[in-house]
Amino acid sequence: MPPTFDDLLIRARSLAPEGRRAVLGIAGSPGAGKTTLAERLVRALNADEEPWVAHVPMDGFHLADVELERLGLRDRKGAPQTFDAFGYAALLRRLRVQGDDEVVYAPGFERVLEQPIAGAIPVPASARLVVTEGNYLLLDTGAWRRVRAALDEVWFCEIDEEVRVRRLVARHVEFGKPYEEAVEWVRRSDQRNAELVAATRGRADLVV
Repeated sequence: MPPTFDDLLIRARSLAPEGRRAVLGIAGSPGAGKTTLAERLVRALNADEEPWVAHVPMDGFHLADVELERLGLRDRKGAPQTFDAFGYAALLRRLRVQGDDEVVYAPGFERVLEQPIAGAIPVPASARLVVTEGNYLLLDTGAWRRVRAALDEVWFCEIDEEVRVRRLVARHVEFGKPYEEAVEWVRRSDQRNAELVAATRGRADLVV
């Protein structure tokens, strides 16, 4: 039986006792609902008391289009090699330590521009739990191993495959792709990434 949302709240709270910061990862294929789940968790947990949970998505570590063009990877945008995985892992380690910084700034991602935005997400010293989400948190290759090592737990988010693909096409259309181009991108690029992510499901601490 899958966990209820209340079960998830209890488990998330247990990760961050007083005096230390924890980082919770939510992994899953493109369109599986990672961001929706992360945002809902953060809202519900922060409703309990003074805000103590921050949300830092992996998408801020997309390489900029100009760099993807230089690398010849523009048509593979969203694949593991199109992210700064070393930079992401370094930020997660910095966040987990909860040092003397009053605030740590993380990059965000502007979907309309399809570009990362530096310094867009503030994580205050008062945050005891950081929720991060992205496709490749459980990938066991290269710099992605460092990402997993910096996370206290990783939950794997999955939904019906037909629903996932439909949502993904709709998202591409919403942010500017013509319908036929969106379908082709999902079929050619996103699906390849989704299959890679699905293969990491067994490494998750919890499937939701």
